[in-house]
Amino acid sequence: MKLRPAGTRFLISAMLCLSAKALPDGDPVRLITLDPGHFHAALFQKEMLPGVAPRVHIYAPAGPDLLAHLQRVLAFNSRPVNPTTWEYDVHASPDFMARLLAERPGNVVVISGSNQGKIGRIEALLQSGLHVLADKPWIIEAEELPGLEHALQLARRQQVVGYDAMTERHEISHVLQKELVLDSAVFGTILPGSMQEPAVFLESTHFLRKDVAGAPLIRSPSFFDVRQYGEPLADVGTHLVDLVQWTLSSERPLDYRQDIAVLRGSRTINQLELGQFTRVTALKEYPASLGKFIRGGKLDYLSQNSVNYTLRGIHVKLDVNWGFEAPPGGADTALAIFRGSRSRVELRLGPEEKFIPEVFVIPARAEDRPAVESALRARLHSLESRFPGLALETDGGRLHVVIPSSLRDGHEAHFARVVRDFLSYRANPDSLPAWEDAFMLAKYFVTTEGVRLGRQAGEAVKR
Repeated sequence: MKLRPAGTRFLISAMLCLSAKALPDGDPVRLITLDPGHFHAALFQKEMLPGVAPRVHIYAPAGPDLLAHLQRVLAFNSRPVNPTTWEYDVHASPDFMARLLAERPGNVVVISGSNQGKIGRIEALLQSGLHVLADKPWIIEAEELPGLEHALQLARRQQVVGYDAMTERHEISHVLQKELVLDSAVFGTILPGSMQEPAVFLESTHFLRKDVAGAPLIRSPSFFDVRQYGEPLADVGTHLVDLVQWTLSSERPLDYRQDIAVLRGSRTINQLELGQFTRVTALKEYPASLGKFIRGGKLDYLSQNSVNYTLRGIHVKLDVNWGFEAPPGGADTALAIFRGSRSRVELRLGPEEKFIPEVFVIPARAEDRPAVESALRARLHSLESRFPGLALETDGGRLHVVIPSSLRDGHEAHFARVVRDFLSYRANPDSLPAWEDAFMLAKYFVTTEGVRLGRQAGEAVKR
């Protein structure tokens, strides 16, 4: 690939520019991608969307992150089945942010990359009248929470949309878990729980080495710098906190100052061998930027966070884990448990489920089983019009909700659904529910306060 510079701007036409499609009537969405340092930036463009112009402007510093992003989009453009037709104008310069604000060639900015200072960039974009679709997390430190609050207020005043990409809300297993938790005949009422036995427990385990969109994922070395990407709870943990409050309190007023108390946080450090680091980043040496994390020739990285908190008096515990690589045949795993007075509703993703998320209902008492099973069958029947093909089977003491393959689409496909939601709100900013702002503040209060408490508690080093 040859880049043709024009000052600090160059056009990658040979790589990405195909024939432009005619746009539908109305004001098209003209995308700008800002400094794409994370593979999620490309997943937002895994498919073409009605009303979105095919030409995308990208503002970023020249370097491997930019090239990796372009290669991912090229793969979408050149795939044999349903290829995309994205075109790119690339503006590469050290002052990319200032140039974007000055030139403004589009009306929607997509952000997925380094999280350090992200909220300041979001504020500047919203202030300039641009809509923002930003990958999580928006903030990674507790002292940034006022900036988040200001950004949300700013978006409302400017009549633009700032949207956090909570893809897990579109996973069918999470949708069904929420439906069942909200059904009092199936679930009863949520138990209060305790620190020792929380009423809600979510665990997520990801791996550094994995395949994305059919190719090995090459991570930026900045991923291992918690000053730029944040600790696991501050990053991946945003999804877990969001799922808890979305399941229990969706569309209900939520004030983090009154309704949430963060009780305890913890963290664990692990180490990577240079060979492991090379496999993940394709770099043969640790860069100087990670020098403070090198100890004994190995790289320290935050591999685990836990947080205990209460949501309206309900005890919640979250565990977020990073391993190096799943065992052969393995993949990311997850567990989500909600304990109710009539039953426990669980989502499990692991080897026993063949790494496909499954939903189970476990009656609280043997004598409750007939009534819980009857209520569950009735609930699944009521969902038939929305989710055709749901079934129920017994699995020992558990009731297993059987989800047909036609309702499963996978993590990467959820990004297109998030984009569709965002575009709907962008067409009418007032339609974005007020509870979304409250959820944002509550979510990031939990993640950043949990990180802060974990640092106060100290850290353990695995050897």
